[in-house]
Amino acid sequence: MTLPDLLDEARALVDAELARRLAGDADDPGRLWEAMRYAVLGGGKRLRPALVLAAARAAGGTWEGALPAAAAVELLHAYTLVHDDLPAMDDDDERRGRPTVHVAFGEGTAILVGDALLTEAFAALAALGPRCAEAVAVLADRAGARWLLAGQARDLAGGATSLAELERMHAGKTGALFSAAAELGAIAAGAGADARARLRRYGMALGIAFQHADDLADGDHPRFAAEARRRLGELAADARAEIAPLGDPARPLAALIDWVAASAA
Repeated sequence: MTLPDLLDEARALVDAELARRLAGDADDPGRLWEAMRYAVLGGGKRLRPALVLAAARAAGGTWEGALPAAAAVELLHAYTLVHDDLPAMDDDDERRGRPTVHVAFGEGTAILVGDALLTEAFAALAALGPRCAEAVAVLADRAGARWLLAGQARDLAGGATSLAELERMHAGKTGALFSAAAELGAIAAGAGADARARLRRYGMALGIAFQHADDLADGDHPRFAAEARRRLGELAADARAEIAPLGDPARPLAALIDWVAASAA
């Protein structure tokens, strides 16, 4: 399976699961469920849930077994986007060619949508059964005040004055959820500690590399562009080294890091 095929197949599977989870109730006060569906089902590459599925297969599991974790990661990612777009944060009026949630439904509803999607993310992990507790602990750690929210707080505080500070911010805002996605795939597969650690480190390297590539493509942080391009290559090499012992089942993960590195070439 090529990388585009993998992403297309994963997106179709995840979209169906997300639509099922967000079907809601006939009684929809304040159009809350409608706004939740608007936030989640309006497009996107589904890269993070695809990473969950690819990591699960690399660790000896199945896509079906990892689907709850894939849905959880995308629901949590969607919540961060809804809140990031708010006037008090990035104040964005458009996302993916459509009005942002607070523009389409109002700021109060947008706050509730983010809260609801975050809650639904952890509810989705309950379907992992005996592996639920480990998965909840990982997602709560990576999405909480030590990682993802810390990265956002650093951004709000004024950004970075060195590449090291920039990477620390990227590790929180982007790398943490990539890291969680890869480790959740391993947990869903019932993998051991070594595979979990390798996939966790792979996900972090992939996430920081992804953000460097995105910055380079958009012309963000131009003062760090040359250093970021060098680091992108180093991070890609680190990510490949982490998954090398997993063998042939990890080829889609290798293709993901190759794609990220090539996008900034």
